[in-house]
Amino acid sequence: MAALWPFVLAAASGILAIDTPHSSSPALHHLTKQLLQTYRKEVRPVHNWTQATTVYLDVSVHAVLDVDTQNQKLKTSIWYREVWDDEFLSWNSSMFDEIREISLPLSAIWAPDIIINEYVDIERSPDLPYVYVNSSGTIKHSKPIQVVSACNLETYAFPFDVQNCSLTFSSILHTVEDVDLAFLRSTEDITHDQKAFLNDSEWELLSVSSTYRILQNSAGDFAQIQFNVVIRRHPLVYVVSLLIPSIFLMLVDLGSFYLPPTCQARILFKTSVLVGYTVFRVNMSDEVPRSAGSTPLIGVFFTVCMAFLVLSLSKSILLVKFLYDEQCSQQEQTLLCLRGDTETDQPRMDPRAQLAGVAESSVCQEYQAPSGTLMEVWSQLRSIGSYFQTQEQVDRQELGWLALLQRFDRLLFHSYLVLLGLYAVTLSSLWVSWSG
Repeated sequence: MAALWPFVLAAASGILAIDTPHSSSPALHHLTKQLLQTYRKEVRPVHNWTQATTVYLDVSVHAVLDVDTQNQKLKTSIWYREVWDDEFLSWNSSMFDEIREISLPLSAIWAPDIIINEYVDIERSPDLPYVYVNSSGTIKHSKPIQVVSACNLETYAFPFDVQNCSLTFSSILHTVEDVDLAFLRSTEDITHDQKAFLNDSEWELLSVSSTYRILQNSAGDFAQIQFNVVIRRHPLVYVVSLLIPSIFLMLVDLGSFYLPPTCQARILFKTSVLVGYTVFRVNMSDEVPRSAGSTPLIGVFFTVCMAFLVLSLSKSILLVKFLYDEQCSQQEQTLLCLRGDTETDQPRMDPRAQLAGVAESSVCQEYQAPSGTLMEVWSQLRSIGSYFQTQEQVDRQELGWLALLQRFDRLLFHSYLVLLGLYAVTLSSLWVSWSG
């Protein structure tokens, strides 16, 4: 009988093992099964349907990826967070091994339909399929987003431009009576939060101001939260590669006014400067942003300076051509005057008189010789006098034109000085306002 006791004890322990229930699955599995077994994600998670679901939003700007001024688009990388309460996903943590927070698939629960109103393009963003849910029913959803949004980009103050682009979050279908929005952090913390921003790019984050408002339209009242992302450009590379060379080129063009207006070398010098302007303009077009709404100030000043250069070059060409035409006409008039006077002052004789005078030529030859010489001298003196009168008139006209063109040249020079001074003052004021 004593030998049978071990077998009896083994059989009894087996029966107890079969009859005693134990949890073969962990508590997390039972909790997840219990929460989602009767859960309906199509219904807004409130027991009282008149109570609105408040969604708390927060945005942190991580980087500015691209600023497309031609298409008026801004591409940013942000970290987006939203928090709301789900009354159907709460539990008593003491009944489930003190589990206070679990992760659930986002596709299995109700989620608010929050979108960005300025969203214009789809970019690749990592898809995070899970959310955190705590025992009180609070759901936390965080994800990184690459946002390509529409923005009114102004390039007038380039390269000292500051851009202000907005990201407006709102529900697509739910009015403020169903889904309301609120800030997860205080507006002061959001405005001055630059810890996650990467400052090694072309742009610098200044602030992210935020406002809450209600949009009223025919479909109802919708809650909106708008984040205004204010960024400014780092201008040092453009100052070195664009602004300083453009000022040097304008100073060289300004120095050409010290050359004499009648000097042909001035035309060659200004033509070389015009070629430099053209080459610099082509290189500048690749770096200056293009926008249909506004033109950069540096482009406006550069175009006006090119217009002054072309105007001064045209004036110099007309002056040289005028002086050349005057010299050619003066030489032709001198030759015609000398030839015409000697021919017109000689006596014209009839052919019959010439035949009759042949016989008398020997008799009168000694008397006509002195008189012919005096007439020839008199005609030459008259031609010389008319030549000097013509030369004096030409010199007066030439001096008048030179005086007029010199006054015009001085007007261009002073206008160029004013334009260059205005250009320098404007750039300095833009730089001061940018740094402030």
